[in-house]
Amino acid sequence: MSTRREAREYVMKALYALEMGGGDARHVVYTILEPALEGDAVTLEFARKLLTETVNSRSEADAVISKHAKNWDIDRITPVDRILLRMAIIELLKMEDVPPKVSIDEAIEIAKSYSTPKSGTFINGILDAALADLKEQGRLNKSGRGLVGMDLPQEQEEASS
Repeated sequence: MSTRREAREYVMKALYALEMGGGDARHVVYTILEPALEGDAVTLEFARKLLTETVNSRSEADAVISKHAKNWDIDRITPVDRILLRMAIIELLKMEDVPPKVSIDEAIEIAKSYSTPKSGTFINGILDAALADLKEQGRLNKSGRGLVGMDLPQEQEEASS
C-alpha cells in the first residue's frame, strides 16, 4: 500500500516531466503514476485527482503564488519548488478532505528531499501567507476532519496524509 506522500512525490515527478518535456497529462498518468501506484486504487485516484486539478488550475495556482512570492517572478522559482507550490495551493483550494496543515507540511518535506536546502523555508513562507489570504477571502472549502482551524494531534495529521 502506498502513502499519500508517495503519491505526491510521483505527481511532482509527473508534473516536472510535463513542464520540462511538454506532452499530454494522460501520458504521464499512464507512464508514471499508474505503474508506481499499481495495486492501490485509493492512492492512485488521489494522485490522478491532484495531477489533473494541478494541470487544469495552473493559472489559478500561479496567481496565488505570484501574489505571495514577493519580488520573485514565478518563472525564476526553481521548477520543483514551483510545482510543489502549485500542488499545495490546489490541495488548499480543491481537495476538501486534506487539512491545510498537511498540504503545507507535505510540500515542505518533499522539497527537503528534492530541491534546494532553502526550499523548505521558501515554500513554508509562501504557503503560510497564501493560506492566511485564502482563509480571509473565504476560498477554502474544507469539510470533515479538514476543517480550517481544526487542530489535530500530530499523529492524526500524519495518518491522514
